[in-house]
Amino acid sequence: MKTIYVLSDSTGETAERVIRAALSQFYDEDVRVQRLSQVRTQAEVQQAMSVAAHDPGMVVYTIVDPLLAEAVERVAEEAGLITVDVLSPLIYSLSRYLGATSMEKPGLLQRIDTDYHKRVEAVNFTVRHDDGQETRYLHKADLVLVGVSRSSKTPLSMYLAHKGYKVANVPLVFGIAPPEELFEIDQSKIVGLLIDPKRLVEIRTSRLINMRQGTRGSYNDYHHVEEELVACKQLYRQHSDWFVLNITNKSVEEAASEIMRRMDIKNIQ
Repeated sequence: MKTIYVLSDSTGETAERVIRAALSQFYDEDVRVQRLSQVRTQAEVQQAMSVAAHDPGMVVYTIVDPLLAEAVERVAEEAGLITVDVLSPLIYSLSRYLGATSMEKPGLLQRIDTDYHKRVEAVNFTVRHDDGQETRYLHKADLVLVGVSRSSKTPLSMYLAHKGYKVANVPLVFGIAPPEELFEIDQSKIVGLLIDPKRLVEIRTSRLINMRQGTRGSYNDYHHVEEELVACKQLYRQHSDWFVLNITNKSVEEAASEIMRRMDIKNIQ
């Protein structure tokens, strides 16, 4: 069995993915990929390379510190090992193209990957908890949006999810009590949405037209809509820990920014 050592100043996941993608072009080759991670000092380079020299194999490395990269090459030459520097040529070319020097900070790509997976997890959570679904898991949400129908709960939830927040949203239906789980979680996570009644009537009427349904009914009746919003305000007043946001004439981005700013302040406190 042949061995490829992955030498990295971070986790080594990036280099291993590149290696396995390249190995997929070869048939029936018995190859072991072994990671030697978190190599960030000269002593750690020596220790990692001694492992590779003891059981010789190919060394593929992602080391952003040029001095440590040189040390890898030097030790590899002494031990007669083949090396492949994955990052340095690309960083050098980018530096020339951008006219800027690199930060030479280990683990930045891994941090980006982690953020990406966090956003994916947040989006999946938000989809599963849209429109009052799975209220038994509200305690796992970073944010819970509440409001009447067509008050931008879902668009706001999805926008915030792409920012990494796990968001649930719960519709407030006139005459029906909200789910008990809503009052059992951390109340400072809850955002109560409000909207001008005239604007809400316009939005609901437009929705009915798009769905080719009749436009005469309580759903878009001004007086009924006003009653719904009055009931919302009464509920919000009973829960002083809730953050109340009027989204009338606000874009999704503007409303989300206010919510995120509120969350940042809460977390600092």
